[in-house]
Order: sequence, then structure tokens, then C-alpha cells
Amino acid sequence: MITLTHFLVVSALIFSIGLYAVLSKRNAIMILVGIELIINAAILNLVAFSKYDKINYGGQVFALFAIVLAAASVAVALAIILNVYRYYKTIDPDGITDLHD
Repeated sequence: MITLTHFLVVSALIFSIGLYAVLSKRNAIMILVGIELIINAAILNLVAFSKYDKINYGGQVFALFAIVLAAASVAVALAIILNVYRYYKTIDPDGITDLHD
């Protein structure tokens, strides 16, 4: 039987992988993937804890809004990354030294 502890362990592993991807910062795409993993770990926690809210399903509703906001933030971040690549010809965060013309 799968318990709440199993969900929390998986969520902690996903969060740790996402944190490593953000902190290692090889390129902007990996940072974006790491942020998405961190958000997905939080969403997994919301859904796991909503099992105990039988009346309002608040965790599932909030998780749905978090998924929509995460998708919108990825679209904006990808547009920014594409513009940065077009201007600097790199997506390495350390290779971008100035933000003005």
C-alpha cells in the first residue's frame, strides 16, 4: 500500500534533483528544467496532502492553478532564453555579462 510517506519521499527526491539542476547552472535550459522539477515536487505534495481533505479538495484545486502558472512561466522563460541566445549567441548564464546595448 502506498502511503503519504512514499509520496513525500518521491517529492523530496524530485525537489533535490531540481535544486541540483538549478545550482549547477550549466545553461539556461537546465535552470528552467530544474525550476520546473521544483514546482512539480510542490504540486505532488499538494495532491498528496489533499487526500486528507475530503470536503473541499483544496490541494487539488491549488495544484491545478500551480500547473497553469508553471506552464505560463515556462512559455515566458523560453521566449526570454530565445531572445538572449539571439543576441549573445550563448545560453550559458556565466557568458552573459551585460544586459544593455
